[in-house]
Amino acid sequence: MFDTTHAHITTWVVALILFFVAVGLHNAGKNKGMKIVHMTLRLFYLLIILTGALLFWKHQGIDPGLYGIKGLVGIWVIGMFEMVLVRLQKGKDTKVFWMLLILSFVIVLFLGLRLPLGFHPFA
Repeated sequence: MFDTTHAHITTWVVALILFFVAVGLHNAGKNKGMKIVHMTLRLFYLLIILTGALLFWKHQGIDPGLYGIKGLVGIWVIGMFEMVLVRLQKGKDTKVFWMLLILSFVIVLFLGLRLPLGFHPFA
């Protein structure tokens, strides 16, 4: 089942869409809708971690160090998603967390594409 990254990529793409929908709902002042989308996004965090862990356990023999680092950076991305949304809800400044989110997302994408199961545009 986890010979390819399709399920994992699908879950994080849906999570990315839900994240921006939640931000848009917050900016539109629709807090109830944002809370619903935020809770759905939290479910997708779990699915991302589950599919990522299954891929890691199946393919860690290829390059366990790099896969481990990618997993940790992936958790960092999820943490930054959550920090941005929670700080938006509380009305606090989010600039630093947006920058950290972008940085962590670029790193995790680079690592994901560089690893053997990736698309290898950097090879």
